[in-house]
Amino acid sequence: MTDRHKDEIKKLQLQVLRIQQGTFFSKRRVIIAIEGVDASGKGGAIRKLTENLDPRSFIAHPIGAPDPEEQGKHYLYRFWSRLPAPGMMAIFDRTWYGRVLVERVEKLIPPPVWRRAYSEINQFEKLLTDDGVKLIKICLKISKKEQLRRFEDRLRDPYKQWKITTEDVRNRSKWANYRHAYEDMFRLTNTEHCPWHVVDTDDKDQARRQVLEIVASECSDLRQWMERHALVLKHRELKQALSKLS
Repeated sequence: MTDRHKDEIKKLQLQVLRIQQGTFFSKRRVIIAIEGVDASGKGGAIRKLTENLDPRSFIAHPIGAPDPEEQGKHYLYRFWSRLPAPGMMAIFDRTWYGRVLVERVEKLIPPPVWRRAYSEINQFEKLLTDDGVKLIKICLKISKKEQLRRFEDRLRDPYKQWKITTEDVRNRSKWANYRHAYEDMFRLTNTEHCPWHVVDTDDKDQARRQVLEIVASECSDLRQWMERHALVLKHRELKQALSKLS
């Protein structure tokens, strides 16, 4: 990574920090939903995104298989229960789109159920955005060749082996099935109120910068709100300090 690239990352991270501050003080709600196949760089993108944030006003949700209690409820229940409170940012590492991705490909649910899920998800997201939630959907895209290289890297490094499972390796045999599932997901859920942002992650550094750029752009109104109010607060505090000196 060049010095110029590092400087650009720092500037973008500062913008995301201002967005977090604007979210907190304006009592808005932000959701960043990140999807992608195994080894596409979701964890690294989230680390770069949250590196300079205040841990008190954001939460990251790693989404795995539902627990027994959640399995007895509607699949969106566990996402409703994790929605951010006013002033908070929530980042989802995998999302409600598991219904039309892994559950579809692994045949965990019958076709009529996952086909119905597209409209259910669109309605769910429309409810959120109509209620004032800022919802950003990002899908990280990796080539099959680069995924294999990262898998091999993880297997060679004992400190990275925890990041790969036999299921991850097995899923490579279903690459075409997952590709079709992602294509349908984009086609049926890329809505005007909540579009998809697709990021090519074969180049990790470039991908992480692009994720930062997407969040900075989509939430620029929150950054601008914070910058305007910071100027007002600064002058107010200065006046109060001067009045105590007189």
